[in-house]
Amino acid sequence: MELKLISTDDGSHTLFHPELNESYHSSHGAIQESRHIFIESGFRHISPGLDQVNVLEVGFGTGLNALLTLIDTETQSRQVIYTAIEAFPLEAGTWSKLNYPGMLGPIDRAAIFSILHLASWIQTEIITNNFTLRKLQLKLQDYQPPQNFFDLVFFDAFSPAVQPELWTADIFSKIYASMKPGAVLTTYSVKGDVVRALKTAGFSIEKIPGPPGKRQITRATK
Repeated sequence: MELKLISTDDGSHTLFHPELNESYHSSHGAIQESRHIFIESGFRHISPGLDQVNVLEVGFGTGLNALLTLIDTETQSRQVIYTAIEAFPLEAGTWSKLNYPGMLGPIDRAAIFSILHLASWIQTEIITNNFTLRKLQLKLQDYQPPQNFFDLVFFDAFSPAVQPELWTADIFSKIYASMKPGAVLTTYSVKGDVVRALKTAGFSIEKIPGPPGKRQITRATK
């Protein structure tokens, strides 16, 4: 199956999945969406006093969230241990066409972006002095996370309309148990079923302003 490369309103690319009839990001802007939901509302929201931040990303996808997080560590002294789950990794012929590195700064970002995608799916790899990556090629349903470990969760799966099995109270309960007290989960979805599932799992919920084209997003705290 061939994913379609499309440009969004901020000039950055996203991918359209024809079988799911859904894109990986908002048509209003892939970079601005990811930066708003996961960096500004998530990574920068958690305590700056943490020397190490353990991040879980559900849906590595294009690698954009990982790249934006890595870039944010360049101005910080704290360490990021980044675990990413992806059942269906992109092929090099697809991710190499994405224009994120060129839009996000120095030429060496292209090399970093490639390293993120080419990193092992088995072994943990040190990407920079402040960023360590562990990628897992498996379905979220099969993931057995460590308990009381993560400070931050980026929940970036395809929408509940096309992957309802990932947005359940059972899934969120498993993630809740893997998080430390006070840890934060951010996601783009504010659907009633999603919010109820998060509450059933034990989370406290905030609906906060979303990026362009989206009125609200969800931030959940353990």
